[in-house]
Amino acid sequence: MSTQRIVFVMLLFFLLEGTLFYWLLPDSLVGRVVPMFTLAFVLYSALYRGRHTSLILGMSFGLLQDVAFYGEIIGVHSFSMGLVGYLTGLLMERKRSTLLMALTMIGISTLVFQVVNYFIYRVFRLTDQTFEWALLQHILPSLFLQLLFALVIYVPARRWFEGGGGKKNDEEEE
Repeated sequence: MSTQRIVFVMLLFFLLEGTLFYWLLPDSLVGRVVPMFTLAFVLYSALYRGRHTSLILGMSFGLLQDVAFYGEIIGVHSFSMGLVGYLTGLLMERKRSTLLMALTMIGISTLVFQVVNYFIYRVFRLTDQTFEWALLQHILPSLFLQLLFALVIYVPARRWFEGGGGKKNDEEEE
């Protein structure tokens, strides 16, 4: 799939995570669970397209999230999403990504993303909650939602990001 179509799909998921998702979520979880569907796509781009594509997608969609949802400090999500996408792409650059490896990397990267955001907010005194409270009330429930979403879209995302790359690899082996 072309990059333009991937950006379009990511825009759809961006709209979904900001609007429709909260209608489907039970009232008891509305303040606790934060969907990060675009982050999952940034991490899939890191696994299957490379670190530079992931960096650009992460910074641009992170900035979009900063402007649309988190207006107190502009650039926190852009920095964090770009950093996590780049580091994930750097770690997985020469490795073949299986389902278990992809979910593990998405889980670790999501955890790093949320911890970096928490500590940036903590440094600028935008939050006064303890790390333990934030971990149990926000970070872990959001992490489980992110892993569930990543598992559900694994096969389509892999096909979209790999595109025609599988045919070229088969021809090179023959």
